[in-house]
Amino acid sequence: MSLLAALIFFTRLPWWRLRSVPAAAFKRIVPYWPFVGWLTGGVMAATLWLAGQVFPYGVALLLAIAVRLLLTGALHEDGLADFCDGFGGGSSRERILRIMKDSFIGSYGVIGLILYFLLLYFSLSPMPLAQVCMLMLCADCWSKCCAAQIINLLPYARQESESKAGVVYSRMTWPEGVACVVGGLLPACLWLPEGVWPAMIAPLLVCGGLCYMMKRRLQGYVGDCCGATFLLCELSFYLVASGLAFGG
Repeated sequence: MSLLAALIFFTRLPWWRLRSVPAAAFKRIVPYWPFVGWLTGGVMAATLWLAGQVFPYGVALLLAIAVRLLLTGALHEDGLADFCDGFGGGSSRERILRIMKDSFIGSYGVIGLILYFLLLYFSLSPMPLAQVCMLMLCADCWSKCCAAQIINLLPYARQESESKAGVVYSRMTWPEGVACVVGGLLPACLWLPEGVWPAMIAPLLVCGGLCYMMKRRLQGYVGDCCGATFLLCELSFYLVASGLAFGG
């Protein structure tokens, strides 16, 4: 039930038509976030591979990025923009929270998204198409697993009634934690290209650094922090992989 709730929440596909999901199930969706990555990363990789047979590689890469944006409704990118606005323009905990809840995007958010997409594109474009296809699936799942640990490391920074999504995630139980790690690691164990394993370390370091910053400035996390952390973890994965490929 929680996996179905995760698919409903983290994608824009009509999973809700399969069956009704109780509201309580959405509190326990984060451990299943990496399994959603099997879908989003898999569709992204498949789009790149198929489009790469027809279009120039750069066009195929942009189409793959666009497909995931459509699949998720730009949920995580919206979080990254709010995160950049809040931490870039907020001088206090209260102001950061107020800015992040504002539906309008500011200059920090615009600049953050531009830099993110430029780094994403130029980190992937030098690598071979087949390798990037495998990396997309591995990076999506593993980065979501790393970002999911926020709910175990930090308290929620708002009251539940103030949550934009209307839900506060529950901390993982031990079985859920194991499921989360398995969901994040399994694609890498099966398809991670040889010589790229050091890229797996980067999302752990980025997640740890962001959690430290959130604890100091926000005394917790909000939903936007989860989306931003995922994208930045994934970007760090690609940057290291690109550096390893270039150095090799």
